[in-house]
Amino acid sequence: MNISLSQCFIAVDDHDKAIAFYRDVLGLEVRNDVGFEGMRWVTVGAPSQPDVNIVLEPPAADPNTSPADKQAMAELMAKGLLRGVIFSTDDCDALFERVSASGAEVLQEPTDQPYGVRDCSFRDPAGNMLRFNQPLKK
Repeated sequence: MNISLSQCFIAVDDHDKAIAFYRDVLGLEVRNDVGFEGMRWVTVGAPSQPDVNIVLEPPAADPNTSPADKQAMAELMAKGLLRGVIFSTDDCDALFERVSASGAEVLQEPTDQPYGVRDCSFRDPAGNMLRFNQPLKK
């Protein structure tokens, strides 16, 4: 039996800002942009991974979410506590320079970690933590 990742979800509060960041700064391609009942879902992904999609969704996409829960989710998203994604890169330092030049909030500058990667991290426009790993050469 083979299992592979197909989709992951990131909550965003402004799809246009999210598209500008994920497409224009990170270089991901927009694969789908769907509106339904006043909400919007945008799918992005790396050209090198056509079978892996990141869905940029509203923070309270379930229509049964109560107003109190929607407010709680918005507050958690503003603090960067809803979701995070870890990307792989072959050049952590170059990626850091490109993303930091975009004005994204820097959480960590490139650092060699004891678990075998050089990594850095940022917040996307919605506050989600994004980490970028590069394997250390042995």
